[in-house]
Amino acid sequence: MRHARSYLLAGFAAFAVGAVAFAQTTVAPLEEAEPVETLPLESVDALAELAKTKPGNAQNGATLAGTCAACHGLDGKSTIPEIYPNIGGQSEAYLARQLALFKSGERANAIMQPFASMLSAQDMRDVGAHFATQAKSAGIADDTLVAEGRYEGMKFYEIGQQLFRQGDFERGIPACMACHGPSGGGNPGPAYPLVGGQQSWYTARRLQEYRAGTTTERDTGMFDIMASIASQLTDEEIGALSSYMQGLHQRPDAATLAAIAAMPAAAPAPAAEAAPADAAAEGTAPAEGTDAVEGTEGTEGAAPAPAEDATAPATDVQQAP
Repeated sequence: MRHARSYLLAGFAAFAVGAVAFAQTTVAPLEEAEPVETLPLESVDALAELAKTKPGNAQNGATLAGTCAACHGLDGKSTIPEIYPNIGGQSEAYLARQLALFKSGERANAIMQPFASMLSAQDMRDVGAHFATQAKSAGIADDTLVAEGRYEGMKFYEIGQQLFRQGDFERGIPACMACHGPSGGGNPGPAYPLVGGQQSWYTARRLQEYRAGTTTERDTGMFDIMASIASQLTDEEIGALSSYMQGLHQRPDAATLAAIAAMPAAAPAPAAEAAPADAAAEGTAPAEGTDAVEGTEGTEGAAPAPAEDATAPATDVQQAP
């Protein structure tokens, strides 16, 4: 009984101390912080920021391009050609503009948008400058014969070659080379892109997007130029143009061709061992008037093949074997 009273008194004492402590405690409410201002991605005018930049620094761009290398390669050659486009040799202005469009959301791409959003406008110029210094790519054009239709009898890439070089006057389609250059190297002034050596699937997809005629870009000037042309192209023509441009590349100039022709010939393969005498008796002797082993007689001291004339076309298309 004594212990019970002791526990009861101790409990009352603890309650009293707690009540006093609670009464002396005052809670000061925290001031409400100002709401964080959020902007939709589309409101980021990355193109306007580009106008405030200076020419890109390729050295800094090479450092930044380490992130791009996983997909596009550090030299701009796609690591997986079936998935990612080539960007080596592309103009600085064009690449920077596309990165700005990705960042603002005007060009939707779930892969590119997060990477572009991390770059400042000057970073975009620097990355563009780096890839602009890299070598262009070159692919293979499809030379399969067309079996039917308007272009029956032509090689598939020749349909694209015709449109690229001549356009189609009757349909009001200008020659692609008028803007993109005879070798597909583009025009860095108005930022017409490099198209030579690009994977055909990527070029075809872009032409199909232009043909659809819908865009989320705010400034549609560049888009409208391509949309008006692509709207008249058939699926076959888009495929052929894409194939032709994939195989399009700059040919070596006359001086380079002359240097190649002047290079020493490769050393001949070692002569085969003479056949045993009994083998010759069994009818394996060489035919009359021929040598048993082909040599290089008649080739030593021969003049190198003449270089192509300097007026030869500046472009070439690599065909499928």
